[in-house]
Amino acid sequence: MKVCAVIPAFNEEATIGLIVQETQKYVDLVVVVDDASADNTAEIARQNEARVIRRLKNRGPGTALQALLNPAERGDVDYTTFDFIVHIDSDGQHDPKYIPRLLEVAQNCDMVIASRFLNSSYKNYTPVRKIGISFFTFLVNFINHTNLTDVTSGFRVYRTSSLKKLSLISTRHWAIEQTMQALKRGLIIKEVSVEMPVRASGDSQFNFSTYISYPLKMVWVIIKVLLFR
Repeated sequence: MKVCAVIPAFNEEATIGLIVQETQKYVDLVVVVDDASADNTAEIARQNEARVIRRLKNRGPGTALQALLNPAERGDVDYTTFDFIVHIDSDGQHDPKYIPRLLEVAQNCDMVIASRFLNSSYKNYTPVRKIGISFFTFLVNFINHTNLTDVTSGFRVYRTSSLKKLSLISTRHWAIEQTMQALKRGLIIKEVSVEMPVRASGDSQFNFSTYISYPLKMVWVIIKVLLFR
């Protein structure tokens, strides 16, 4: 079983080194997609023997999967030679120690989502964030007649042959769109309970303007998948 991990990173010099080191324990190759960081994220990733794909313009956390799926952007990284792809964030909220468990469950499905709502870690999030995640998870479940608990989680494992069935998605709000697309195309999705603490350093993608625009953008993502599936 060959496994590749892809890590989106934006100004994560404080955490990227350790995340790469810990992830390397469980996979064959670590690819860091540096989303136009202004700090030493890319250099630290290279020092820790990660393959780095450098973006010149910031596109959002979904940029990592786009880089893998787009032949024009992935350089010499051929993800099709791997059996499974692990998507893990670089800010320390996703603990690489859970990768073996996610891979174990992935043997019998197309996609595995690490869920913070199957344990109590979500309780430390802000009320607005908890409500938002719960609402859109409910909406996705209602539309697709499923029972997922955390459709916004970015800690995921994909069977490579199944990932090929998904098209390129938006990079800012990719998780819900990808989940909807996968369900519409008949992929089997399972969840695993994973503790995800609030990030200890760096800047989150969620700020005041993000919170204001997030609901409208998520509704558009859902409509887009339904109309253009």
